[in-house]
Amino acid sequence: MTADIAAGTLVLVSTPIGNLGDLSPRALETLAAADIVCCEDTRRTRGLLTHAGLKGIRLLSLHAHNEMARVEVILAHLTQGRTVAVVSDAGTPAVSDPGVRLVSAAVEAGFTVTTVPGPSAALAALVVSGLPTDRFSFEGFLPRRGGDRRRRIDVVARDARTMILFEAPGRLGATLQDLLGACGPDRRVVVARELTKLHEEVWRGTLADAATTFTEREVRGEVVVVLAGDPAAGRAPDDDDVVGALRGRLEAGDTLRDAAGTVAGELGVSRRRAYDLALELRRNAKP
Repeated sequence: MTADIAAGTLVLVSTPIGNLGDLSPRALETLAAADIVCCEDTRRTRGLLTHAGLKGIRLLSLHAHNEMARVEVILAHLTQGRTVAVVSDAGTPAVSDPGVRLVSAAVEAGFTVTTVPGPSAALAALVVSGLPTDRFSFEGFLPRRGGDRRRRIDVVARDARTMILFEAPGRLGATLQDLLGACGPDRRVVVARELTKLHEEVWRGTLADAATTFTEREVRGEVVVVLAGDPAAGRAPDDDDVVGALRGRLEAGDTLRDAAGTVAGELGVSRRRAYDLALELRRNAKP
């Protein structure tokens, strides 16, 4: 039996995030039928295919550093009527992984783009978190430093939806400390580590406890952070909310006028109110 895929098609194939038994029969059929399989790490994908009993599959590297250069090559294969499958090292490709530019280019060129759905670390962490799942936002990796990081954390902290973040194990403690500062000590959070693997851990508690726990211990493996939404997000912003947002913009280098305009738009307050509070913030900051 072969996968039912039209020629000249780009197929995004989800692969296991840990447990190799999660590779679906349809994913196997699709990879076996594809003319080319694009992957982040050819050695890792070759190992997965070998474990699944697939040999002789043509692999082409597609990662963060070569995706732009690969797009035209892959489009040429599609033009010749070939089926190109795309996988990431784990989970669903193009979700905090390479593939977005390729998919956009293939769609723009008129090729069929389809998917074989399956494992996703973000959704796996969400559904085991115990936090609301009716409305959520996947934020991926936060910026590592500077004004962009402060602004993004401020947005995450003030959102009413459950927020899903990816983080590297070495940066987990610092990120939890930053979230603690923005959200307060009592916000509920879940740290999901090594999902579907032998040493799977799902830690649940408050940000205060999480910041202490994961700053004091060595963290290994893939990490997903699931943060409860802001319970106060439905109310009208008070002056403290506006000042906090203004402070982040000003620290990032915005002028008073630009900071006031941006915060007014984000929080739904008047520009005059935001500008007056920005002036007061600037005056109080002077020695």
